[in-house]
Amino acid sequence: MKTYSTAEAAKLIGVNRVTLQNWLIDGKVSEPKKVSAGAVQIRVWTDRDVQRVKAYKAKFYRKGRGRKQTDKRGTRK
Repeated sequence: MKTYSTAEAAKLIGVNRVTLQNWLIDGKVSEPKKVSAGAVQIRVWTDRDVQRVKAYKAKFYRKGRGRKQTDKRGTRK
């Protein structure tokens, strides 16, 4: 099974690494498995994790335009 770093996963998903990290911090997508490398914890992304986040991106973001617009009630157009 192939694994990816956060930067590699972001590139495969088609977003900036910082955007992906913000989605994780905001709880918009669940975190992948973490591995300890000394005193540092590293996220290890699998193909399944990448596909899950791609599905999130397709549902809530448009290419080149960022977040989809919402109406006054907060529902997506």
